[in-house]
Amino acid sequence: MAHIDYYFATLSPYTYLAGKRFEALAQQHGATVTYKPLDVIALFGRTGGTPPKDRHINRVEYRAQELVRQAKKYDMPFNLKPAHWPTNAAPSSYAIIAAQNAGGGDLGTLVHAILRAVWAEEKDIAQDDVIKACLTEAGFDPSLADSGLLSGAETYAANLEQAVDKGVFGAPFYIVDGDQRFWGQDKLEDLDLHLSGKL
Repeated sequence: MAHIDYYFATLSPYTYLAGKRFEALAQQHGATVTYKPLDVIALFGRTGGTPPKDRHINRVEYRAQELVRQAKKYDMPFNLKPAHWPTNAAPSSYAIIAAQNAGGGDLGTLVHAILRAVWAEEKDIAQDDVIKACLTEAGFDPSLADSGLLSGAETYAANLEQAVDKGVFGAPFYIVDGDQRFWGQDKLEDLDLHLSGKL
């Protein structure tokens, strides 16, 4: 049985555009998943990337076109310039870490609900009420938003260090069995082929 370390950011539009396709794929192949939210801007700084606000206009314009195209391709509601982006991603990331530790709900639904709140619903995922609503939607105790904050902060920081050590440089990023790396929601087909033994 394969295991996938899933590195992602709760503010990443490309992670949002993955929808729940990754979870369906992992389930189909019987793969286990460890969710590893991280600070993607810090990751860029550590691995030679450039934050969106500092990119050349050519890259900015292409990103804008590509995000809209991908949203249409997967029939997903999408705001190119959401009202609350960027915002503090740490609280939502801590909640995902707490939920993973607690169990009892659907982590894929939680991650997607948080990302949907940013990119489709004009909500601020730094706010407790937004995070608690996402936890509830995914079948978790909403009080997890207030628990394990120190542990969450430590894990969030550790995820960044692990990501750098493992060769991660963007989000979403999938690492199968500690070795095979797949970057981006547009590589889910390749991940599927790999898990099928065809790639």
